[in-house]
Amino acid sequence: MSNGVYLAYDYPVLGAFWTAMWVFIWVLWLVLLFRIIADIFRDDDMSGLAKTAWLLIVIVLPYIGVFAYVIARGRGMGRREHKHAKEQQNAFETYIRETAGNTSPADQLAKLSEVRARGDISDEEFQRAKAKILG
Repeated sequence: MSNGVYLAYDYPVLGAFWTAMWVFIWVLWLVLLFRIIADIFRDDDMSGLAKTAWLLIVIVLPYIGVFAYVIARGRGMGRREHKHAKEQQNAFETYIRETAGNTSPADQLAKLSEVRARGDISDEEFQRAKAKILG
């Protein structure tokens, strides 16, 4: 310390800040890496060969590969993420509708017509059920 050079670890608060900054950068890097790998697999427009090449580049040369991917294909990452989220939402809503048994009036009328065509109900019963569905 006599030569006048001070390091961050000479001050405990600066050392803690420096460590926290590097941990934050490392975690940020891992999140970015996994988002890019997920985006590579999610992209339906990319061929299998292109996906393999990008994966090799990202895994073998992680820093250069990730930066190259973000520069080359980063613009579409948001669109693909949005499309994936919308598909998941639609699948969830379809599952809820099927599970809850809620069908549209058109579906209910079609089923009612099938029952009448089989002769299980009379025309009068059909008209009452139809009025109940539509009303």
